[in-house]
Amino acid sequence: MNVEVTPLPGIGTRQDFMTRSGRRVGVVTYRDGRFDLIISQREDPDACSASVPLTPEESATLANLLGAPQLVAQLRDEQRDVAGIATKQFPIVHGSPFDGRTLGDTAMRTRTGTSVVAVVRAGDVHPSPRPDFVF
Repeated sequence: MNVEVTPLPGIGTRQDFMTRSGRRVGVVTYRDGRFDLIISQREDPDACSASVPLTPEESATLANLLGAPQLVAQLRDEQRDVAGIATKQFPIVHGSPFDGRTLGDTAMRTRTGTSVVAVVRAGDVHPSPRPDFVF
């Protein structure tokens, strides 16, 4: 996918791309750390149709929401060529035996032979969680 990067002197940068449906979607990154999610007109990328200001925390949350499914799909695709490896997702809900316990306390690898490669919580991806990671 072609991402256009446009310097905005004194402001920051604009990065955008054209979607398959013909809409121009992008992000303005300000020098002070703020972000705007933008929708621009197809014919004129400088003509903004919609803008959503985001704090750094909000932009990170949005990135994780968009990135988490991609991470899971990538792991699934990568394991297809390796015999004996399978990826699986399972939710840990309030009240489950793992709720509030650390990964190490669950003895998951010892008991089942499985490895936790990532945890997705509220849109945040935690890759390769350590034994002290609390579910």
